[in-house]
Amino acid sequence: MHRFFVPPDILKTYPVLFPPETAHQISAVLRLERGQDVILLDNTGVEFQVELMEVGNKVVLGRIVETRSSIAEPAVQVVLYLSLTQREKFEWALQKCTEVGVTGFLPVITRRSLVQTMVEARNKYERWGKILQEAAEQSGRGLVPTLYEPLRFGQALAHARQNAEVTLIPWENEHNATLHSALFQAGDAPHVAVFIGPEGGFSAEEVTLACQTGALPVTLGRRILRMETAAVVSAALVLDFFENQLK
Repeated sequence: MHRFFVPPDILKTYPVLFPPETAHQISAVLRLERGQDVILLDNTGVEFQVELMEVGNKVVLGRIVETRSSIAEPAVQVVLYLSLTQREKFEWALQKCTEVGVTGFLPVITRRSLVQTMVEARNKYERWGKILQEAAEQSGRGLVPTLYEPLRFGQALAHARQNAEVTLIPWENEHNATLHSALFQAGDAPHVAVFIGPEGGFSAEEVTLACQTGALPVTLGRRILRMETAAVVSAALVLDFFENQLK
């Protein structure tokens, strides 16, 4: 069934009146018909199965036939502190890491980031928000990942220290500590922050600063990964570690 995030208020009325953008997608793009079911999501982790009662060019109405909790949300909260880079690579990382299960993204301006101003980053927030929502709908998520305000590297470290039990920083010059060993050492960590560097990587000074604030440098293996690949691999490994712990 097709999935759509909608404002919570529309789910409190009968019949359900679909928002114009969603109605257009249902009638003109997907060409769904009366009697078919869709899933509406209120971004709280609850799914509403809705039967289409009327499908018109401008108005789509439905009725809720079942309500249930989403089973796709991870038990651990993973926030990626993602260095700003080329638009295509950054947006690809947003999309794929949402599919993997990341719960939040914080764009970071580092020494080697291609984007160096807050204004330039904030101008892309509406587009990034749509990418996150569409990826969450496609992958069966019950929540759209949080998109935090961009911060410079030092500020981002302080944010992670305040909000996460453990902070990891994959670094090509770390050869011993693996991501799994760092998580095992950290113990119970329902909130994990992962810093992903830009194409040129973090500078030695940035890694030193990260360590001084409690971040743990880790290796992702013997091969050097591209920024967007490192983001997906890191997120998947963290989530896999905790999902296996819960079995």
